[in-house]
Amino acid sequence: MASSRQQTQKSLRHRLDWKLITLILVLCLISVMTIQSAMGGGQYSMDFGIRQIFYYILGGILAFLIMIVSPKKIRKYTFIIYSIFIFLLIGLILLPETSITPIINGAKSWYRFGPISIQPSEFMKIVLILAISKVVAQHNRFTFNRSLETDMILILKIMGVTFIPLLLILLQNDLGTTLVVMAIIAGIVVVSGISWKILAPLFGVVIVFGGSLILSILYKPSLIENIAGIKTYQLGRINSWLDPYTYSSGDGFHLTESMKAIGSGQLIGKGFNQGEVYIPENHTDFIFSVIGEEFGFIGAVVLLVIYLLLLMHLLKSASQTTDLFNKSFIVGYVSLLLFHIVQNIGMTIQLLPITGIPLPFISYGGSALWSLMAGVGVLLSMRYHAPKKYNAPTDKTPL
Repeated sequence: MASSRQQTQKSLRHRLDWKLITLILVLCLISVMTIQSAMGGGQYSMDFGIRQIFYYILGGILAFLIMIVSPKKIRKYTFIIYSIFIFLLIGLILLPETSITPIINGAKSWYRFGPISIQPSEFMKIVLILAISKVVAQHNRFTFNRSLETDMILILKIMGVTFIPLLLILLQNDLGTTLVVMAIIAGIVVVSGISWKILAPLFGVVIVFGGSLILSILYKPSLIENIAGIKTYQLGRINSWLDPYTYSSGDGFHLTESMKAIGSGQLIGKGFNQGEVYIPENHTDFIFSVIGEEFGFIGAVVLLVIYLLLLMHLLKSASQTTDLFNKSFIVGYVSLLLFHIVQNIGMTIQLLPITGIPLPFISYGGSALWSLMAGVGVLLSMRYHAPKKYNAPTDKTPL
């Protein structure tokens, strides 16, 4: 009896991805500590550090519940979950403003149930990774003679899955999430088996279009106004990004204060809870500014190293699996994390324009954290149900 219990405990230890769990716990500690420190300026009456612990506990429970579901069942119910979140996004557009669907910061993107707010677009990122991964895996499973024609069909399938969610997110004026979804698509198509004869020109068109758009905004903003209907004053974030000190009393205020805070931290920082630079809502999207000011260059590098270890661990897992669904999901999740990290940190040091994209696992917030923890649950499920290695699905495994 004791021997059987010991074998079960040993098996459980082997089936859990302890590296992933450890890295998430370290990020949790950094998050709570930094958010608690961000409250030292006296601009908050609520204890966001305690709330973040509560969010992490709920996120851990969610990850555990997903972990015990096999990847086979996750694949099976992917499009049911996808449909649910499509309806939730539609509801935000069609339903009038109420206490359940409030307008927050000028956007109706949340469902509020008492003290808890749910943002469907955050969860849609993870659901889309699942949906695209299933489309890619199913297409490749039943395509025996690969050709440019079959690859184009796969691209059309991916576009079909992503079109409605992207449209609904754009209707919420959520450009940040739209960019994240595009990064996810780019990451997954690279490992989908699509020929580079198609991908190279496709990526080239996207780069040329993006570059032309940026140049138009910089040197001919009236052209953007005439073609896209975007007003010149709506380009304030771009102008304040390029010349923040000219707009320091308006759109550039967050950026100038962020750079001041990070720069004043120098090598080792001012110390925990010793931040002096005032940045509104610094516990959310500008949490990296708190890290730079209070823990300095060394603290920022430590965080980046932890992120690097997490990304490398996930990429190693992707290289080990022969199941295309698993591989696609991992790469999609890595693409999501990488875009969030680069964009969030880049916007605090003027490398990139400011968007409402949080720093993964660090910024305060329920929906963003829970969606990431849902993704962690899927990752843990892959290891939990295939402890020795990630096996390819058999002919009897439904996709």
